[in-house]
Amino acid sequence: MQTRAPVVVGRDEELRELERALADAAARRGRAVFLVGEPGIGKTRLARVAAGAAFDRGMRVLRGRGSTIGPMVPFRPLAEALMSLLRGGDGPELRELGPYQPALGRLVPEWGTGAPEGLSLVVLAEAVLRLLAAVGRERPCLLVLEDLHDADAETLAVVEYLVDNLDQQPVVLLVTTRADPGPALEVVRLAAQREAGALLELSGLTEDEVRRMAASCLEVDPARVPDEVARRLWDDSAGNPFVVEEMLHGMVNGGLLVRGPDGWRVLGELRIGVPTALVRSIAHRTDRLGEQGRELLSVAAVLGHRFPLSVLRAVTGLDDRAVLSHLHAGVAAQLVTPDEPVPDWYAFRHPLTAEALLARLPPAERAELSRRTADAVQRLHPDLPGEWCPLVASLRLDAGQSAQAGALLAEAGRRALADGAAGSAVRLLDHAHRLLASQVDVDIRADVLDSLLPALGEAGQFERAFALTDALAELSAAGLSRSRRAQLHIRLARVAHIAGRWDYGNAQVEAARALLGPDAPAERTAQVDAVAAFLALDTPGPRRTEAAAVLARRAAEASTDPQVGCQVWQLLGILARERDLGEAAACFERARRIAEEHGMPIQRNYAAVRLAGMRWLADASTTELLEAREEALRVGALAVAYNVDAILALDAVLRGRYADAEDMLQRCWEATNRLQLRALTRYVLMTRATAAAHQGKRAELEAALVDFHERGGVGSQERPLCFGLARAFCALLEEDRDLARQDLARATAFEAEHPSTFYLSGTHGLGLLLGALAGEVDRRRHAEVTALAAASLRWNRVFGQFADAVLLGREGRAAEAAAAVRAGRDAAAVFPLARHLGLRLVAEAAVAEGWGEPVPWLRAAEEHFHAAGRSAVASACRGLLRQAGASVPQRRTGSEQVPGQLRALGVTVREFEVFRLLAGRLGNKAIATRLHISPRTVEKHVASLITKTAQPDREALSSFAAALDT
Repeated sequence: MQTRAPVVVGRDEELRELERALADAAARRGRAVFLVGEPGIGKTRLARVAAGAAFDRGMRVLRGRGSTIGPMVPFRPLAEALMSLLRGGDGPELRELGPYQPALGRLVPEWGTGAPEGLSLVVLAEAVLRLLAAVGRERPCLLVLEDLHDADAETLAVVEYLVDNLDQQPVVLLVTTRADPGPALEVVRLAAQREAGALLELSGLTEDEVRRMAASCLEVDPARVPDEVARRLWDDSAGNPFVVEEMLHGMVNGGLLVRGPDGWRVLGELRIGVPTALVRSIAHRTDRLGEQGRELLSVAAVLGHRFPLSVLRAVTGLDDRAVLSHLHAGVAAQLVTPDEPVPDWYAFRHPLTAEALLARLPPAERAELSRRTADAVQRLHPDLPGEWCPLVASLRLDAGQSAQAGALLAEAGRRALADGAAGSAVRLLDHAHRLLASQVDVDIRADVLDSLLPALGEAGQFERAFALTDALAELSAAGLSRSRRAQLHIRLARVAHIAGRWDYGNAQVEAARALLGPDAPAERTAQVDAVAAFLALDTPGPRRTEAAAVLARRAAEASTDPQVGCQVWQLLGILARERDLGEAAACFERARRIAEEHGMPIQRNYAAVRLAGMRWLADASTTELLEAREEALRVGALAVAYNVDAILALDAVLRGRYADAEDMLQRCWEATNRLQLRALTRYVLMTRATAAAHQGKRAELEAALVDFHERGGVGSQERPLCFGLARAFCALLEEDRDLARQDLARATAFEAEHPSTFYLSGTHGLGLLLGALAGEVDRRRHAEVTALAAASLRWNRVFGQFADAVLLGREGRAAEAAAAVRAGRDAAAVFPLARHLGLRLVAEAAVAEGWGEPVPWLRAAEEHFHAAGRSAVASACRGLLRQAGASVPQRRTGSEQVPGQLRALGVTVREFEVFRLLAGRLGNKAIATRLHISPRTVEKHVASLITKTAQPDREALSSFAAALDT
């Protein structure tokens, strides 16, 4: 006879749902299932049944638990589950994970050297998703994560990501958690609301189901269970299966329920209650193990739900044989069980068992046992690696040693922050901060605050960080040195920079400077200058780049901190690009050397990408960018790699490879949006707007810009590019030069008010050409702008050379003007739009002023724009050819550009050119100017269009044109 139910009772619907999920995984329709309920309600039992069913199907099963031996060990359930792949020896080929493999080093050290610097939780979650997909490729996979009510915030973030992205994967995610309010339950409920997973809330068994369960345990028909037993089990268990089993076990072992020839019968009165029944039942079984066995399990309960043999031996003084003997007796008593995933570890059969054992310990005895256990762990693991640090902190707290507990919690928090687990770091450090308040030396408390502030910043809890100024004031009043107080103000300034609170950050910088005084050590002053430099670049104003450069240079020259050095030298390189490319290259090279010397691969990647990006700007070479991308992928620096992808997408746009650019932008958009790389997402949207503009697709351009602004683009450094690199070119393709100049003026005005470090917005290029054509840019102004390094960037150089040609032609220096046109064409060899648009514009001046070779220039441009379907510019080229007295090609073969709806009505190519311009409700004279035809001809085309389209008047025709254009 056994008092543990051999079958699951009362969970038929839940079992069917689990079976459906396993079947769906086999068909690559992965999804999540959530088992939610109170302790003992049967979550773990259902998870075991699901695992057994998965094994029967030939699936791979990975299991991890949130109930750990200590508080808040980041990623413990995931790490435990994935480590089983190592023990099995048949894991996937990790190389196929590509750049995501290093990220997994945070969970399984054997798979990487640890998480790359700055790795986001989203990247780690994507790495886990790809690993599970690889694991499930040969055999579908069941990932079981139990007791997530005890899990850290980082684990929950990864779980939430997995839940939302399991579709199309051969993976089932099975999560169990208690119904207690908290982050885990919120994640589960929200996922269920958006139909990302099936929520199975386990309620208590019915009276009939309790009887059936008892019958299963007693190995009899339900009708043979004594009514008194069934009634007592139902009344006192509230339908909780674990409590039912415990009560039944107590009845049988206590001699209250015995088996006779005629079946089970009750002897005497069934005096057993709940939860006292649990404590009494467990106490009875524990007492039968003897004094040593009881002490052994008490130590285990102090450790938590899971416990290692090594610590039990150290605390009790028993040898291996005695420890194992007592544990085997505990297994026989159904109190503990071997912890299958990890050798030499055991676990209580249910968390309530450990809680019941702890309830029996008097407070003083529990405190003493916790102290002895903490001492033993520290003897076994002096450095307290990994989970041991938070465990011993918890034990010291239970022992009443709050100062030691606070110090250990602070250390655990610092380690969590270094691992990128900001949420866990905040909780650990905040607990330490509260424990140590007014109890220890102010320097120790300052150390905790020094770690807590950046943790809050990384976790995005900015207001909580700013509220700690009161704690800083308390430390000041308690005698904290001015230097240490200044360091805390620097920390607050960095949090403010992350939060975008430049005003608050600047105030903290000033407070730090005041505390340090004029005679502060250079290293400390450099730390202030470094954060002040980044804040200066965020602070609105016309001199922000100059201020940032002064501060960054001062920090770079004074600091010996490699992190500070890498960051400020890269900032200096970015700022130097406008005036001196050689200086910028030297800054990036210096940052790269510092990173190499101090073993900082991610910082080295950033420096290499910025150096490669500058050289791309200078000569349009992508070789070094591609090399930097490969290196970034090799070390798992995904943000760096996607940065390069975004630059390469813009390169494809400028080279006129629009189909390639669209493919690259779509992939980059999906990745950066999914990984929440917001700054890169804005860059991608700017590039998408530019791609639409360079193809004359006004509606797509405006749609991309709306998305750009909604994602924080209004105050960003990319904003001038949206006007000068995107909208101005779209206007020029529409032959609306006034609008193009307005867009360029908006870009220039924004840069004057808020200087940018992006230099392709037209201020140093296209603006010169349009200004020269309009007579607003003279020789002096041209020389001022082209003297800047930003004007030598290859894209800008194209338009600078064409502008020079216009000025030279106006000055009567025809040969030099023609040479300048050749130089512009050479610079634009890889930029077809820039080359032909420049030729169309410069030819206009050449025709009017009688210099150069405008006819071949216009023929080349007309051919290009006709083939590209840019009819307005092609028509303008033909009109200029007529002015030059040259023959004009008849372009009636462009009918494919006319929409089928209009072709069916007999609309000609020329009529369609007029029709498109009617969408903007232009008058006949304006249309004639754009198309280089007479207003009378326009009037004839409009009349023909009204007839062919059956519109009542010109206004209706214009509305029809506008509707068709969108």
